[in-house]
Amino acid sequence: MHNYIKPLVKEFKNNANPTNAEPMAKYMKNLFPYLGIKTPERREITKKFFKEKGLPEISDLEEIIRDLWELPEREFQYFAIGLMVKLKEKVDKDIIKLYEYLTATKSWWDSVDGIATWLVGSLFRRFPEMIKPYTEKWMKSNNMWLQRTAILFQLGYKDKTDVKLLFKNIKKCMDSKEFFIRKAIGWALREYSKTDAKAVINFVENNELAPLSKREALKWLKNKGKI
Repeated sequence: MHNYIKPLVKEFKNNANPTNAEPMAKYMKNLFPYLGIKTPERREITKKFFKEKGLPEISDLEEIIRDLWELPEREFQYFAIGLMVKLKEKVDKDIIKLYEYLTATKSWWDSVDGIATWLVGSLFRRFPEMIKPYTEKWMKSNNMWLQRTAILFQLGYKDKTDVKLLFKNIKKCMDSKEFFIRKAIGWALREYSKTDAKAVINFVENNELAPLSKREALKWLKNKGKI
């Protein structure tokens, strides 16, 4: 284990709460064990850690993140994502290989969505030439989490959204039976509806979306009385 995170691991384990751990794991379908550190407390521990230790060298980042990802308890993956967010503007384009690995490993919405929107989305803003080859690769994969990432990475792009790409990727998988793909389609469309309501309404009306995707896509517009 990298020396940088040894104090963090110790502090997390010292604050483990078995009473909290069981329901936290249950909420995530018992896919991962938890130490039982709830979000506010985890954030306080993390804040103190960064204040005392600072940030690691970029050259050490991948080793640190992989070490954290291999630890069983989910709180360590949350810390890993938070650490990468702090360094997202300093990494180069090769970090995409790590992002892909993390997306496809120990995959669930609680990790994938942060990686997609905070990390991949940021990287693709800085290196737009990466968007086409990687999103095409992910859409052709059989990994629904990589496909979800290809749909969601533009969530914060607003008027900078590549609408043709968004609609193209949605069309490629709108027949999917996977809940997390259908949900992602609705989420991405709902978010873009805040920028261009007409485009989203037209898309929904002219494509056979799953009921879940359609409902999620139009939710914000309906709540605002725009349709």
